[in-house]
Amino acid sequence: MPRALLLTGDAAEELDTMYPYYRVQEGGWDVDVSSRTMRDVQLVIHEFDPNSDAYVEKNGRKLPVDVPWAEVEVERYDALIIPGGRAPEWIRVDADVRRITEHFFARNLPIALVCHGAQVPAVYGLLKGRKTACFPPITGDMENAGATVIDAPDVVDGNLVSCRGWPDMPQFGRAMMEVFSKSISSASA
Repeated sequence: MPRALLLTGDAAEELDTMYPYYRVQEGGWDVDVSSRTMRDVQLVIHEFDPNSDAYVEKNGRKLPVDVPWAEVEVERYDALIIPGGRAPEWIRVDADVRRITEHFFARNLPIALVCHGAQVPAVYGLLKGRKTACFPPITGDMENAGATVIDAPDVVDGNLVSCRGWPDMPQFGRAMMEVFSKSISSASA
């Protein structure tokens, strides 16, 4: 059975995380959640409030962790998922997050980026020359990292699939599973 690694931390957006988490399982994949420690991750819910210039945040569900970053054996996984929220801001500074992310890019394995998730590979220079979607306010950051930002709900660039955020989940979920499934079909051929 193919296996995906969901790389996250506290303050990951709940829908950005839980939708792909369940969608890959629905598609016949196993998925392991990886964070800094084995402590449950505190997810957050981002809402758009007409009385606020930015999204507002409240605590969401807790997500159990299967493996800490330092113990991830990257060869066990066929795909990588990096959800958005505020987690990408701080997880990207961890050496093991870099090791894991670079592994998937170097081997051209499927990678799914949701919303702010693009911040993780961008800081390592891995989006240079690539097409990606992202949460619109970080477009400049992605362009400064050398990416071409596409304003669409399901951007596919080879092994990379991305979206702007949780409102894109229906289109993104289909595109993600197509990229993931194609990868497994190619590997078994």
